[in-house]
Amino acid sequence: MDNNVERKYCSFCGARGKKGMRFGGGLGAMICEGCVEHYHQVFHSTAKTRRAAAAPWESMTDAEVLSNLPLIAQTADQVAEFLVEWVELARSRKISWAQIGNAFGVSRQAVWERFAQRVEAVKARSDTA
Repeated sequence: MDNNVERKYCSFCGARGKKGMRFGGGLGAMICEGCVEHYHQVFHSTAKTRRAAAAPWESMTDAEVLSNLPLIAQTADQVAEFLVEWVELARSRKISWAQIGNAFGVSRQAVWERFAQRVEAVKARSDTA
């Protein structure tokens, strides 16, 4: 799995990781230390929690909506890459394509077509690292 913070983005604010920066994460989503601190404050204040409950896009201008599209796309790309890394992990444990397909609710062939080349690319990168 790629744990290099310099290749990660905060899924909440879009900040790109830098050397020495700390991220928390799970299942593809990453959160920077600044966002952890922000949400810690939000969750410990009833007034802030109420304000944060409102959908942020409701008060955004069109320009703000447009500026968030690339940030959402980079988060989607990060999650997609994380999924490939997990499939590669499963394959490295000798879990069959049929079992992986079953986990997705699709055929062995469908999951192989979706992931095989990308899994091999991830494996090749980790073999050269």
